[in-house]
Amino acid sequence: MAAELMRESYEIQGGNFDRGGEISGEIKSVLLDLGISAPDIRRAVIVAFEAEMNVVMYAWKGTLTFILTEDAVDLIVRDEGPGIPDLELAFQEGYTTATDEMRELGFGFGMGLPNMKKNSDELRIETEVGKGTSVIARIRLNAHE
Repeated sequence: MAAELMRESYEIQGGNFDRGGEISGEIKSVLLDLGISAPDIRRAVIVAFEAEMNVVMYAWKGTLTFILTEDAVDLIVRDEGPGIPDLELAFQEGYTTATDEMRELGFGFGMGLPNMKKNSDELRIETEVGKGTSVIARIRLNAHE
C-alpha cells in the first residue's frame, strides 16, 4: 500500500443543503493545487460530491475522510442515518427515495450511487438499516491515460 501524502477529515451535517458541496469543492482545490490530472480530479470530485450529498440528504450526520497517496485518492464516508434497505435497488439509475423538496432543490434524481460506481475504480458500501452507511471509494491516479 502506498504511503499517505495527505489525510483530511470533514464533518457533514445532515439536512444542511446550504453547505452541501463545500467539502467536494475543497477537495477539488487541493487536487488542483497539487497538479493532479483533470480527469482524475473530475472523477474524485464526482464521487466526493455524490457521497457528501447523500449524507446531507439522508443521514443525520457523517464524516468524509479524504486520503491522498501517490497512486490514488481514497474517500471514506461514514454516516449515522437510516441506512439503505435495498442496496441493489439503490444502484439502479433513476431510483430515488428523495422527497419532493429535495428534487425542487435540484437533487435526488437517483444518480448518486450509479455516478459513484462509474467514477470509482473500487467502491465498497456497507449499510445497516437504522444505524448508517459506510462508503469506501478509490480513484486510481493516472489509471485511465
